[in-house]
Amino acid sequence: MLIHKRLDRYPLVSIIAVNYDHPEVTCDFIESLHKITYPNFEVIIVDNKSPNDDPGIIKERFPNVIFYESHLNWGFAGGNNQGIMRAKGEYVILLNNDTIVDPHFLEPLVEKLENNPHIGAVSPKIRFYYDPEIIQYAGFFPINRLTVRNASVGFRERDKGQYNEDKETAYAHGAAMMVPMRVIKEIGLMSYIFFLYYEEADWSFRIMKAGYQIWYVHNSLVYHKESVSTGKLSLLKTYYLNRNRLVFMRRNIEGRDFYIGIIYQVCVAIPKNILVLLLKLRIKFVYAYLRAIGWHLKNALNKDIHNNPAL
Repeated sequence: MLIHKRLDRYPLVSIIAVNYDHPEVTCDFIESLHKITYPNFEVIIVDNKSPNDDPGIIKERFPNVIFYESHLNWGFAGGNNQGIMRAKGEYVILLNNDTIVDPHFLEPLVEKLENNPHIGAVSPKIRFYYDPEIIQYAGFFPINRLTVRNASVGFRERDKGQYNEDKETAYAHGAAMMVPMRVIKEIGLMSYIFFLYYEEADWSFRIMKAGYQIWYVHNSLVYHKESVSTGKLSLLKTYYLNRNRLVFMRRNIEGRDFYIGIIYQVCVAIPKNILVLLLKLRIKFVYAYLRAIGWHLKNALNKDIHNNPAL
């Protein structure tokens, strides 16, 4: 059982989610927010120019939500930035629209940040919605500077209370991460260059580089449906995951580690991944992978890769 205590104060929390098609999923998400016990919050929904499904039902069903329809698809990073720029809260929490929150999920996150000004971001425990006793996230291990990959603590483990302790972690989870507005004003918004994937890892890295800690908070709980917008395996996901793995490397890994990492990617990881896709006869995915690599050849000298937009 999760134990929650009364806070001394309840600062305004801005809850931000990005919608891209599937507005009924976003409506389910908002419905869960209507059951939370935290008394002081606003909900901001950014529609990223949904191409197929009419997002108008969100505003119709929930008129009190701050609803912004973008004229462009800014991706996950840019869509959340649009929400942050409209937020009035002392704290901002970015939530995937395919999450369902526990009614008491906000109090522990706010308490953690209120009690320690050296913490720059927190994430709750995340379980899989369709298998609600199975953990998706209980913290992150550090990203390997060679492979530019990392793993989630407790991933696919049954929750038996083995992670029922708050701990400092390597990165926050993009599906549910809370950041004080003062920290965002200091480090800037998410980088638009990512569009989709790796943006929260990059943001977390910048938060830590500014001297802040990132924590996993065990008694805050969110359920994640996962990959509703992009699909579990899609051409879009293949392109941006592989493109942005190298973008993250170019932005955050320096010196000897950077050059060793590039050699590994070019000589080992990229040929291996293409070969695996070829053996599986996934020709379209090979093309998406090659486009991801080609983007870096075209943008080898692009200074925008290192841009951090200010709030």
